[in-house]
Amino acid sequence: MILGQIVGKVTPTNFSFKLEKETKKFEYIQVYHGVYDYVLCQIVELERTKDGTIAKCKTIGYQDKDGKVKQIRIPFEPGAEVLESDDEFIKRIISLEDEGKGAYIGKLEGKDINVYLDLKKLLTKHCAVLAKSGAGKSYTVGVLIEEILDKKIPLLIIDPHGEYSKMRFENTDDKEKLEKFGLKPQGYEVKEYGDPEVNEGVIPLKLTKDITNSELIHLLPAKLSSTQVGVLYSALKNIDELNFNQLLLELEKDESAAKWTIINVIEYLSNLNIFSDSPTPYSELISPGNCSIINVKGMPPDIQEIIVYKLCKDLFELRKKNELPPFFLVLEEAHNFCPERSFGEAKSSKILRTIASEGRKFGLGFCVISQRPARVDKSVLSQCTTQMIMKVTNPNDLKAISNSVEGITAESESEIQNLPVGTALVSGVVDIPLFVNIRPRKSMHGGEAVNILDEEERDVIEDLKSFEKRDLIPVIKPRTTVKDIKLMSDKEVKVKVKLIPAALVTCTDKEGDFNVLIELVDGSIVVDKEKFVIKKLPDMNHLTSQEISVLKKAFGKQALSDDEAKSLIDKGYLKDDGSLSNDYIFSKLRNHASYDNIEFLSMTYDEKLEPVLTEETVRKKLSNIAEIKAYKECFIVKHEIA
Repeated sequence: MILGQIVGKVTPTNFSFKLEKETKKFEYIQVYHGVYDYVLCQIVELERTKDGTIAKCKTIGYQDKDGKVKQIRIPFEPGAEVLESDDEFIKRIISLEDEGKGAYIGKLEGKDINVYLDLKKLLTKHCAVLAKSGAGKSYTVGVLIEEILDKKIPLLIIDPHGEYSKMRFENTDDKEKLEKFGLKPQGYEVKEYGDPEVNEGVIPLKLTKDITNSELIHLLPAKLSSTQVGVLYSALKNIDELNFNQLLLELEKDESAAKWTIINVIEYLSNLNIFSDSPTPYSELISPGNCSIINVKGMPPDIQEIIVYKLCKDLFELRKKNELPPFFLVLEEAHNFCPERSFGEAKSSKILRTIASEGRKFGLGFCVISQRPARVDKSVLSQCTTQMIMKVTNPNDLKAISNSVEGITAESESEIQNLPVGTALVSGVVDIPLFVNIRPRKSMHGGEAVNILDEEERDVIEDLKSFEKRDLIPVIKPRTTVKDIKLMSDKEVKVKVKLIPAALVTCTDKEGDFNVLIELVDGSIVVDKEKFVIKKLPDMNHLTSQEISVLKKAFGKQALSDDEAKSLIDKGYLKDDGSLSNDYIFSKLRNHASYDNIEFLSMTYDEKLEPVLTEETVRKKLSNIAEIKAYKECFIVKHEIA
């Protein structure tokens, strides 16, 4: 179909034509050239006046005798006819179809043309997914991950929000949409690693204690003075291999007053319980067809940085030695782990910059994901040849994108601010960025935002007709939803939702601030919200000095006589064999710290218990253990199978 004729000034890369028939911005067109035959072009802007509509266009290229796409070097003739491009011509010129080898991410906007990303390019030249919060970047990354897993490429995902664990379930909600794209719902086998005390069901992640002296100093959560560094190196010389307990003993021998700060930070590292003599095998994390998720949700930022630094450094070194297969690294919230230098320095920054610049030489692909492109290290972002950009409105982020994306036009940059959810501007596939409608996920998406106007679990209403209550309330939710419980059950079950009154209390000790979650029925500490495991605090005010002394002996695993143990056994503090009861907390309170956040949700529930204890009672209960800085009441969502 003829759309119009070329008018005005013509260059090899740009021209305009007067519209004779309606079309739209970013439509693909073709123009005949006497030297190059038909050339593919694109409308980048439309201007309408009283004299008609003018379309401003950019040339994409033509296909030479060898099948390569090249730019024209001779301008079109003024008056040349402009035709609407057909799908087959677009496919031939920009080579979007590569079924079997590429990653199928969706369809070219407005066309029934599948778009595939070159996986070889992803593994060697890296990828970035950039968008504002809620624009669909995690969903898009999920699509990319599915394609990588289908090609059996080893995958490692750094997941700060626990968004990817649901990939093990099929996306049955979008079955009809998937059929339109020629796909079926599919779940994927993933292994999720992390801290089981923070996220139930994950495989414990343990890092190797094989740390060099320079690595140890880099990992320390505090910056040491030159005197303190000297004290630490002096202690390290006296031990054969890194052992925190042995290192602490060596530090205590030192006569310098500078040792106390070092002792505090070493104790802090030791208490993290992430370093082990039996670390998680790297060959288990990286193996053909395996997807490993490092779930750091709920962990303090400095701990997340330590994990990312140590994992990435060790894996990169092993990859350079060819001791691991080529793999793909996905980094969510990249602005936290490799921030632009003006926004600070993370412990993981240096190794991630190295991977971005050198990883392609060793078959280590890198995918950077961020909602704040302006805060991501520019040297990392510039190494990402393929970029998938969704809606971005922040001026600083737009500027960062335009500076790093090759071939982006001023028109495309302005269009980024108006992109609908589900559409991405993809650069790196061809010379110009393409607008792509991202295909539906085959697996379940776990990154939905909270909608306070909707009920959290609609299907609960069908099972529990008594659900009539609805409030906007502060809650701490378990990671497992009602839907997850039903999917994991072998038979049809009814799930009861119970709200337990609680308080998230911020305490402080000599090591710093930490939160504990205390339920307000009998004042027990919630140590596992998923299974709702609670432990009591011993009431020292109701114990005699002799009983306290016996408790200390039991804590030190010293033998007790029957007479010594009897009264404490009767009170439930000791077991019959004289060992400490598992029902009470006798160690540091911070060892049972909570990393949960309170959310305000409008939801339905079966039962809502009322608090028994007041804030004053709780403060008094904890006053002998730690200083309280803040107190926030909430409810813990507890799921019970009816």
